[in-house]
Amino acid sequence: MKNKSFYTISTFVRINTKRFFRDRLAIFFSIGFPLIFLFVFGNLNSGSGGASFKVAVINQSQTQFSKDFVKQLGDSKVIKVSSDVTSLDVAKDKMGRSELDATIELPSNFGDVATGTNYPSGQAKVIYTNNNQQSASALTSILQSQFQVINSKFVKTDMPLSVTSEQLNERSLSAFDYTFAGLLGFSIIGIGIFGPVNVFPELKKMGILRRLSTTPLKVWQYFLSNMIGQAVIGLVAMGVMFVVALTVFHLQVVGNLLELAIFLVIGVVTILGIGLALGGWAKNERQAAPLSNIIVFPMMFLSGTFFPRFLMPEWLQNVSSFLPLTPIIDGIRLILTEGKHLIDLGPQLGLIGIWIVVIYFIAFRVFRWE
Repeated sequence: MKNKSFYTISTFVRINTKRFFRDRLAIFFSIGFPLIFLFVFGNLNSGSGGASFKVAVINQSQTQFSKDFVKQLGDSKVIKVSSDVTSLDVAKDKMGRSELDATIELPSNFGDVATGTNYPSGQAKVIYTNNNQQSASALTSILQSQFQVINSKFVKTDMPLSVTSEQLNERSLSAFDYTFAGLLGFSIIGIGIFGPVNVFPELKKMGILRRLSTTPLKVWQYFLSNMIGQAVIGLVAMGVMFVVALTVFHLQVVGNLLELAIFLVIGVVTILGIGLALGGWAKNERQAAPLSNIIVFPMMFLSGTFFPRFLMPEWLQNVSSFLPLTPIIDGIRLILTEGKHLIDLGPQLGLIGIWIVVIYFIAFRVFRWE
């Protein structure tokens, strides 16, 4: 009996896996679509690692000092000088369209040597719009720091208070390393929910599930075969994402890859239960699609998929912590970026376990063959 059940399950695992790899649309949404987000967020977070400001520099001075200062700004990694802005009117127009953060204006006397001195002087002006006050404030502080360095070369003053810095030997994680865990969560949503939601109504429409119901196939066997098949597909899809992240965006993996793979399988199985419940209950796509979107979108935006949960208000963090995807993404981050082991993920695994019981109880109750 056990061998017969195993044979039935393994047969449907092969059928479901072959169906997936023959379906170009399924491959795109499970592998291609998450890769698009990977490249988008990877490029957004692959810069210098800090804030940068796009500015225009209007130099009305002809002094050598002002020309050298403009060149120095152009070489900065923080301040990006627009080379196609030559007048203040053009700069104002671009600032009005948010194409520039601010404009630095150097007056005609900037860099002139004042009478009785042997060093240049002048005052730069930062021009900005109402919606860029924070950028302008930060830019003003940066320019002030640069001027202090230049001033110290000409005028020696005592500094009773100062600040120093110390570099740690440890390497910190990049913004992409942190974001990648959320992208894996997004991939799990696509594999676990959109797969069954798209496939089950189609199989019902074609009458395939109705014919299966007349065979000795049990619901638990069908569910288990889907769980194993989707877990394999998920590991393949996320493996592709890992290869791209490691080779293109230099992902830093701190934790154990085997433990991470096990946790990813647990995550796929958990979210797959939602897909099985929705797809098994819905008679057609018109029923499945709206309900799946109602469930998916809150998880995508509140579980830390695209941006950290600590940026949310505290009350929203408390609410979102109970969503089924939240402990999955948190666990991925803890293993991936902090080197935690499965034994350290008690709270996350406990909450996932509760969700597995609840989700699959509902999935078994609402599943229908037609």
